[in-house]
Amino acid sequence: MTGVEPNRLDDQQLMKELENIHRTRHDTLLYGSNDALRAHNDRMAQLEGEYLRRNPRRPVAAGRTREGARERNCADRATPANPGT
Repeated sequence: MTGVEPNRLDDQQLMKELENIHRTRHDTLLYGSNDALRAHNDRMAQLEGEYLRRNPRRPVAAGRTREGARERNCADRATPANPGT
C-alpha cells in the first residue's frame, strides 16, 4: 500500500487525501498504467471506506438517491422543451 493507513489519518488529513485522490482520478483512468490504476482503485476504496466508517450518518442529498433521480426525470418530462410555443 502507498501512503499512511487511512485509520491512522486524522479527519482533516483523511479529507485532504480524499480530495487529492478524486482530483487525480480522471488522469489516472485515462493515462495511467494498469498497475497505477489498480493502485489508485485500492487506495480510493481504502480512503472512502474509512470515511464511510467514520461518518455512517453523513447527510445524503435527496437528488443523489434513486427516488430523487426519478423525481427529477419526471419533472424534466413534464416541462415543455420550448416554453411559450
